[in-house]
Amino acid sequence: MRNIKNILITLWEQNNRLLVFTVHLLIWVAMITACFILLLFIDMPREHELRHSTDELRTEYDKMTERYEELTEVMDNVIKRDENVFRKLFESNPYDLTIDNDQERIALHESLMDMDNDELLMELNKKTQSAERDNDALTRSYEDMMYAYETTSLSIDCIPAIQPVNNRQLTLLAAGKKPLINPFHRAMREHHGVDYLIPEGTAVFATADGVVKSLSEKNTTHGKAITIDHGNGYQTSYSHLLDIRVKKGQKVKRGDIIAMSGNSGLSFAPHLHYEVIFNGTRVDPVHYFFLELNAEEYQRIIRIALSSMQSFD
Repeated sequence: MRNIKNILITLWEQNNRLLVFTVHLLIWVAMITACFILLLFIDMPREHELRHSTDELRTEYDKMTERYEELTEVMDNVIKRDENVFRKLFESNPYDLTIDNDQERIALHESLMDMDNDELLMELNKKTQSAERDNDALTRSYEDMMYAYETTSLSIDCIPAIQPVNNRQLTLLAAGKKPLINPFHRAMREHHGVDYLIPEGTAVFATADGVVKSLSEKNTTHGKAITIDHGNGYQTSYSHLLDIRVKKGQKVKRGDIIAMSGNSGLSFAPHLHYEVIFNGTRVDPVHYFFLELNAEEYQRIIRIALSSMQSFD
């Protein structure tokens, strides 16, 4: 009987330990499951911050994408206007340096790989002969171009191809040729030239060779003003001057000082209003500064002209 009692006691103790172990195991499983659920469905402070940061980056990316599309549209318009100016000035189509010929090069490489030595030699001879003919044609074209340049140098000097004031830093241009808010009527009106915001007494240059066509010494809307006829359909005008240094009918050269800037006429502040007229049509003077601006400076001054909101006359 004693042995049976000891066996029963031993079995009860073992079952009790097993029960305790099972309870502890279930508690640990429950705790692990609860932690997993918390980690899965509840963001920690750092995770919440990262998610919020991602949302801000996405919003910023959408804004930048929209801005990029706007700038792309502006640059496309600039490129089209630049091509039109190129055609008008040089009577030819501008070079297209963006043509993608990767597929053509790949096809040529594959065709050459299939040739034997004799075929490659024949192909090389044909390419050499073609290059020699192209070189001869290029030489003749260069000679023709030099002759044309020498015979038309006078007309080139008559193109208004510089700025009318010293603006090497590109900081003086204040208004472009486009609809702008008129400072006196407080309404959008077409602005037919560009405005340089400069102090009174700043030197004003002739932008090309020509003859002084007319002068205005009276305090009219444009104030004291000069119009120069450059021939070949080109004229330029300079308004709101302080002092005129040339006479009607006088011949001028590109870079000659023709006046001092002022604030005469219907002018909101001291500035120079400059216009370029080609065959009776006012054109954008910004596209005619090619003698003193490189490509980067040209793009910069275009952006400055597009960013202006108000004219000064």
